[in-house]
Amino acid sequence: MAAYIIAMVNVTDQDKYKNYMVKAKEACEKYGGTYLARGGDTQIMEGAFPWSRVVVLQFDSMEQARAFYNSAEYQAGKKEREGAADFNMMIVQGA
Repeated sequence: MAAYIIAMVNVTDQDKYKNYMVKAKEACEKYGGTYLARGGDTQIMEGAFPWSRVVVLQFDSMEQARAFYNSAEYQAGKKEREGAADFNMMIVQGA
C-alpha cells in the first residue's frame, strides 16, 4: 500500500537549503520515491497554515518511506538542512 511523506517547511537560508534539496532528491530517487509536490504555489482554503513550503513524496510502502528517511544518503542531506529551515515531516499510509 502506498505511503506518503509530507513535509511542512519554512526556509530560513535559501542557499543552504538548496544543498539539502539536491541530496534529498537523490535519496528519494534511490529509494523509489516520487515527488508529488515540491514547494509549488499554494492557496489556503480554510484556517491558518503557518508553513510557506509543502513537500509530498510518494513511496510504494511505509517500509520504503522509512528506508528513504533512515538512509545514509538522506541523513547526509538532513545535516545540510540544519540551520536552513524550520522543518516538520511525517509518513502517512495511503488509503
